[in-house]
Amino acid sequence: MTVYLHKPGILCSLGNDSDSVAAALFSDQRAPFSLVSNLTPDSTLPAGQINAELATIPGVGNGDQSRNNRLLYAAYLQIANQVEALKQSLPAHRIGVVLGTSTSGISDAENAFAALEHNGQMPTEFDYQQQEVGSPARFLARFLKLSGPAITISTACSSGAKSLASARRLIESGLCDAVICGGADTFCKLTFNGFSALGAVSSEACNPFSANRSGINIGEAAALFVMSKQPSPVVLSGCGETSDAHHISAPHPQGTGAIAAMQGALADAGLQPADIGYVNLHGTATEQNDQMESLAVNSVFGEDTPCSSTKAITGHTLGAAGALEAAFCWFVLNDSGRLPPQWWDGAVDEKLPPLALVKPQTRLSAPPNHVLSNSFAFGGNNIAVILSKASGGET
Repeated sequence: MTVYLHKPGILCSLGNDSDSVAAALFSDQRAPFSLVSNLTPDSTLPAGQINAELATIPGVGNGDQSRNNRLLYAAYLQIANQVEALKQSLPAHRIGVVLGTSTSGISDAENAFAALEHNGQMPTEFDYQQQEVGSPARFLARFLKLSGPAITISTACSSGAKSLASARRLIESGLCDAVICGGADTFCKLTFNGFSALGAVSSEACNPFSANRSGINIGEAAALFVMSKQPSPVVLSGCGETSDAHHISAPHPQGTGAIAAMQGALADAGLQPADIGYVNLHGTATEQNDQMESLAVNSVFGEDTPCSSTKAITGHTLGAAGALEAAFCWFVLNDSGRLPPQWWDGAVDEKLPPLALVKPQTRLSAPPNHVLSNSFAFGGNNIAVILSKASGGET
């Protein structure tokens, strides 16, 4: 069965809608990070911050009014016409919602407890449901008056990509005719301080695959797709999921799970490595991830397939990253041949197997027909997804 991905709705540090995000993605100038000082004690860190004014969500209670859900609402508004068309053609129980997140509305709880400590009482607008990991899918289903499956996936940094794979299974199994899928994650002290405690956060703009790499920058984002059996320009053609369970936070040094995920996606799509025209790397700029991923990608694709890490301009958007980077792949397939550049200092790490990192202003003679995106998470949870050009269709 063929399932299609329609034009996504996006917010991230690159812009507040899909068109502005795409323009920044392919720009020959590196998008700057914001400097954030209110989330870690005594430090200011570069981060991929969203600066949009987020509207209050109409018609829902305080339990749904988290910043995370407001990001989702802003992304939804960009695809509202697609969703309304679905609702006109399908019963409510045949449309599902599958979303990825890692922290949901934890930032709202952090702010509420800070107010309690300072003022002696919780803010009246705070509802404990805002912080629940399952909140995003429940909110969107309630807001849209949908009664199909509503699932929130929280598998750390693979969550957003896994939402796409899970949505496809709902359609292929006959449980749904369409699914709204994607992910959202929001800044909070938990993630900034947690990653800092691991020694994984860089005090400078991150530098994926460089000999000088020193860790991640954290970002926030929301990305939403309509997935359906109705034709559009892009097909979700392959998914490969593995769990090597090597370590709670470190990747398998030989990349066995990552290799198996990419090979599984290729087999699922009926493709060979040479068919892939671009790879969006997980590319966190940590010592161990980049070592592992270089080995894995070189093992599967060799050193000639164009690839880049877009986290160098968005930050690592955690539970939203897999959905956001799938959206970037959607843009690659529908552009004129431009590819997202690899932004780094150019200092080659001789210990890493070579990769064909995309240089700024790179333009292919035509957009590729198939692209692959990697997402790897704590606990050895790995997924690779392949997006392919369809034969035709409307966005």
